[in-house]
Amino acid sequence: MHYKFEKPVSGTIGTEKYQCSIEWRNGKFIADEPEHTGGKDTGPDPSTLLLSSLISCTLITLRMYIDRKGWDIPEIKISANLFHTIQDDKTTTVIDRDISFPGPLPPDPEKKERLLEIAQHCPISKILEGGIKVRSFVYHEEAVEKEMKYPNNDITVIWKPEVCKHSGRCVTQLPRVFDLKSRPWINMSGADTAAIIDQVNKCPTGALSYVRNEKDQQTT
Repeated sequence: MHYKFEKPVSGTIGTEKYQCSIEWRNGKFIADEPEHTGGKDTGPDPSTLLLSSLISCTLITLRMYIDRKGWDIPEIKISANLFHTIQDDKTTTVIDRDISFPGPLPPDPEKKERLLEIAQHCPISKILEGGIKVRSFVYHEEAVEKEMKYPNNDITVIWKPEVCKHSGRCVTQLPRVFDLKSRPWINMSGADTAAIIDQVNKCPTGALSYVRNEKDQQTT
């Protein structure tokens, strides 16, 4: 398992209803709710962001394909909306995506059909129409007395069993170091220090942390 982003997308909210500060790899933007739901409409709401993701992914995918084919299609326009249906207590979300090519010479029917196929296979389309599982973890800020320590020459990894939820990130992303079937389950010789630090920093619960060894601190 490998995450798509080296730095995850993150967000914070304070007491201002309902402004969220979303931080991505190259800056920040505001998400909000419209006024009729209690927000101030200072940024796109979550559903708008969802549709924006689909629209932008489709536009980029189509542009890449058109450019690779060398077709003369100067502009692509997409609009999208969604609605929900409920049947037998099951909610289904339907997204309608309308694609047009406003240029003076629209593509012929054969090209349009091919572009529709390409749009339906853009990465975000495949995510939305495939299996999605959202895993949520709560960081633990409280102190936990029980700690187990695993050193190498540079650092000591600290594991707090009571905090650990075994989300699977460490054991799937760096199995040479983290292996629940082994004893001890953390093998500090399984990877270099930089790789171990990188993986420890991805622990969602705070169960894993590390400190620099004293001799390493003296040489830095």
